[in-house]
Amino acid sequence: MKPAIRTTVLLALFAPAVWAAEALPTVKVYKTPTCGCCSNWVDHMKASGFKVVTQDMNDVTPHKQRLGVPPAMGSCHTAEVAGYLIEGHVPAADVKRLLAEKPQAKGLVSPGMPQSAPGMDAPGKQPYEIFLVRQDGSTATYARH
Repeated sequence: MKPAIRTTVLLALFAPAVWAAEALPTVKVYKTPTCGCCSNWVDHMKASGFKVVTQDMNDVTPHKQRLGVPPAMGSCHTAEVAGYLIEGHVPAADVKRLLAEKPQAKGLVSPGMPQSAPGMDAPGKQPYEIFLVRQDGSTATYARH
């Protein structure tokens, strides 16, 4: 077997695993410039393999409204990824699950600022929920942490 053919055969045998692993989409985060926990969540997303672009602004409310964050379900930062809204301190694993399942929904929300959530990282374990926001604005529990 010629070296070029041998290399092609080897690539064909080992490359499918590389091809199957698609790159994660970019997460665009709208946050205030002085919020430390928002920056910590951005670091969490980066550490989990996401490329993150941040846009600092004094008021993220217009983005919350545009993306459909339900009233009383807001948090300190709002993000978009692959057409979905991600509100607050949603764990990267939940975002990856959302992207894999591709539900017909607006996205995920982590209301308030749960102390055990990524980016908050308070000691101890305080339970919190992540909610799926359906297209009609209603919500359902998506994950419990």
